[in-house]
Amino acid sequence: MDSLFELLSPLQLIAVGGTALAAALLRAFTGFGFAMIAVPVFSLLLLPNEAVVLAATLTIAVSSTSYKEWWGKFPVDQFTPMILGSLAGTAVGVYLLSGMSRSEFQLWIGLSVIGATLATALIKPSNTVSVPKSVTAGTGIASGLMNGAFAIPGPPVVVYAMAVISDPAAARAFLMAFFFASNVLAVVMFTVADMVTATPLLLLVLAFPMSFIGDQLGHRAFHRFGGNSYRPVALVVALALGGWNTYAGLQ
Repeated sequence: MDSLFELLSPLQLIAVGGTALAAALLRAFTGFGFAMIAVPVFSLLLLPNEAVVLAATLTIAVSSTSYKEWWGKFPVDQFTPMILGSLAGTAVGVYLLSGMSRSEFQLWIGLSVIGATLATALIKPSNTVSVPKSVTAGTGIASGLMNGAFAIPGPPVVVYAMAVISDPAAARAFLMAFFFASNVLAVVMFTVADMVTATPLLLLVLAFPMSFIGDQLGHRAFHRFGGNSYRPVALVVALALGGWNTYAGLQ
């Protein structure tokens, strides 16, 4: 714990743990939102590479402990072309991240989250429709770019899932599965790019128990209240954090 207190102040450590809990709760309830909540806050406390590595490793850890919520419950025919597209996009995104300053990182995160949140607000779940694999793969590429650069793969995929997958449970499982796989890809590429340091791994020790608690609470809430009531809360919180990070990036 001495090492953790050397990295951040007690209040900052509390902020990391509280953010991990809130982000995991939102992810478990909606299927998305972990990175959209966590990365903007983490980026205010950590260097860009530390923020994205912490968010990605937390997503992998918490997804692994709750795999029964999503494994085998999503449309594989849509998942495969999207994850292949994400692989290509993530490689380019990691390259973009390596050249960003903290202020640029915060600004682009903020603008990306705001834009995606507003777009998502306009999309309403509809009956399942058939879409070309090129559209699915293109969505994966866009998600990969955001994944590699910001560790926020969600916005393009969330819009896709809301427009194409009508069943809330199936859409939630699809998003969970995709974000697990895309974050595994991201961490591999972060490691190859020599961006993984001791700081996010130490903070992972602190943040994971809080994420686990939030994850369990979110799953219980989803199974009790259903998957439709999350939209207003998720969109408002994401929009507020996007605005906060944009403001910080402009300072």
